[in-house]
Amino acid sequence: MTQQTPGVAVRVARFGAHGHSVTVAIDNQARLNALSSDIVAAFIAAVREAGRDPDLRCLIVTGEGPRSFMGGANLAELEGLTPETARAFLTQIHTACQVLRDLPVPTIARVNGFCLGAGLEIMAACDLHIAGDNAVFGMPEVKVGLPSVVEAALLPQLIGWGRTKLLVYTGDNIDAATALSWGLVERVVPAAELDAALDQWVASIVESGPRAIRLQKELVREWEAMPVSDAIQAGIRSIVRAYETDEPARMVAAARERLRTRKR
Repeated sequence: MTQQTPGVAVRVARFGAHGHSVTVAIDNQARLNALSSDIVAAFIAAVREAGRDPDLRCLIVTGEGPRSFMGGANLAELEGLTPETARAFLTQIHTACQVLRDLPVPTIARVNGFCLGAGLEIMAACDLHIAGDNAVFGMPEVKVGLPSVVEAALLPQLIGWGRTKLLVYTGDNIDAATALSWGLVERVVPAAELDAALDQWVASIVESGPRAIRLQKELVREWEAMPVSDAIQAGIRSIVRAYETDEPARMVAAARERLRTRKR
């Protein structure tokens, strides 16, 4: 099922082939899927609505068309901001990133073409990142008189401080191969094979235990803010919670049966 938000360029598609996976796509192709206030508000609403589905297993974020994932913030809107409206606009960009990080299931950024500025921040807020070989990444804010902010703060944990500084100080773009070597994305494939490669990840997530995946997402978010000793104890607590349902027993039994069948 595909839903188009009236008057706003955000598309939501629900797929049943791999359980309950949802794609939220920016559709502003004439402007390289640039992000205006209205588009960001619709994106936030779409992600929040998807997250209310107890059967949701995975959410994919992308841009419509082959040219761009998200081309950054809308320049016309940036030009007219004041100190007060700038705070509101950037807080909204942060919220778009935060709803992805707070979603109880894994999120995957499907990067097709330009991934710039606020678009790269939204990408960084996703759990996994797959790109076509035509993808281009950059944080060009300094080139228009602005610092890179909000979820640009996630970049050091992905690519290290030196490479983060290179992106945000120069504003220069990097190609997909460089993004892969830096660890900004986990996989790069030919653009024509992007959907097939993405489908492999979604299938692997969906075949896992629904409760286990949600516990794992919650635990990873906790790990990000914890020293190692606390993270280990949080993991033990998560395992205890897993055994509060019959999901582990059922899935372990099924795995043992598959092994027995192979040995016959």
